[in-house]
Amino acid sequence: MSDTVQYVDGSGVPEAERIAEGVGLLAGRRRHAVNIYVIGDVLVDAGTRHSARRIRRQVGHLSLSAHVLTHGHMDHMGASHEICEEFDLPLLCGEADVAAVESGGRLGLDERPVPIRLEHRLVAGQGHRVSHTLKEGETVAGFSVLEVPGHSPGHLAFWRENDRVLIMGDVLFNVLLPRLTAGLRLPPAALTSDPETNLESARRLARLEPEIVCFGHGPPLRDPEQLQQFIAGAAL
Repeated sequence: MSDTVQYVDGSGVPEAERIAEGVGLLAGRRRHAVNIYVIGDVLVDAGTRHSARRIRRQVGHLSLSAHVLTHGHMDHMGASHEICEEFDLPLLCGEADVAAVESGGRLGLDERPVPIRLEHRLVAGQGHRVSHTLKEGETVAGFSVLEVPGHSPGHLAFWRENDRVLIMGDVLFNVLLPRLTAGLRLPPAALTSDPETNLESARRLARLEPEIVCFGHGPPLRDPEQLQQFIAGAAL
């Protein structure tokens, strides 16, 4: 997966928000609610199944080489099958999330609380075959793969040390409910497979001292001190 996409103002996507060199955040109807990124020639996450149209509109002109997932939750892989089929992209994720990704999040769904089952019916997409599992230390579009389990068993983050950009996924949220204002928080325990392990993953990522942090939900954070202060006081 070579970094071949040429970016204009940091993004080859006309509507994208420039985050850093070669990193774009796709536009959404509710800004920063469900984030989808392009790094180099790779699509990172795919929102819900209703996100397919905006992805298609914003990346259809790009020569993408792959689609990777931070994790196998329905609001990050909902449009993955449709996008991979349309653009003939291999799908990559963490090994422990393969079953969730390939089933579209349907494994064990009958045993989940009713609100989660209803949400799945509203936003989940079809499962898709995983072409390759990513492991610690591999590289995707110039970013190092980090295994950071907890929110999901196979959760991944992507780290570029030269300019200290971190794509964190849902290890932390940067949005406060219900007002949807910016603010750091741990992901909801009900949606997290192992909250204690997730907190350890968050502490690990904070020790990298990133300059820019990109989240699955909420705006990018460009205040390293704010991240450190939150982690110092974070508890379950």
